[in-house]
Amino acid sequence: MNTVEEFQQRLMTQATLAFPGRKMVLGEGVLGGKICMIGEAPGAEEEKQGHPFVGKAGKNLTEFLNAVGLNRDDLYITNVVKIRPFRLSPKTGKPINRPPDTQEKGFFTPFLLEELDIVNAEYIVTLGNVPLKAVMQKEAITIGEVHGRLLISPSGKKVFPLYHPAAVIYNQKLSAVYGEDLQKLKQLL
Repeated sequence: MNTVEEFQQRLMTQATLAFPGRKMVLGEGVLGGKICMIGEAPGAEEEKQGHPFVGKAGKNLTEFLNAVGLNRDDLYITNVVKIRPFRLSPKTGKPINRPPDTQEKGFFTPFLLEELDIVNAEYIVTLGNVPLKAVMQKEAITIGEVHGRLLISPSGKKVFPLYHPAAVIYNQKLSAVYGEDLQKLKQLL
């Protein structure tokens, strides 16, 4: 088995060839702990700081975790796609976030599955559809159908799907659902 450092070095080497000039945001946190949280991809702030979930969605995530007695320092946090997916705004000409495309997901998903083996967390918490589909290796599954329920991945890992914290920013109605799902997660732990 590779160490996380060996894995990350190999990932960076291959990703630099596939996506030249792009800044990588790698996973970080506790190995062998209770929880590994997986997002879809870094945003502008994550790319700037080089750490996952430090932007608006990260602040939301931290607040929700604290509300149920969990701490970011006790987790491993990563994304499916390790580079920021963006397009140029027609109005400003500046980069704006977009969902990861098929090429990006296809390249990074095998690395994510390997990363999960190295991290070896008791529970994998997926944040949104992209990580849910990647971990479950199933395109047809959606977060709306399975959020807040314990699933078992094809590799036998315990998976607990949550809505992405950014979804709560854009849809305040999800805030209560998100809180309920986090309480269910807390009961599992």
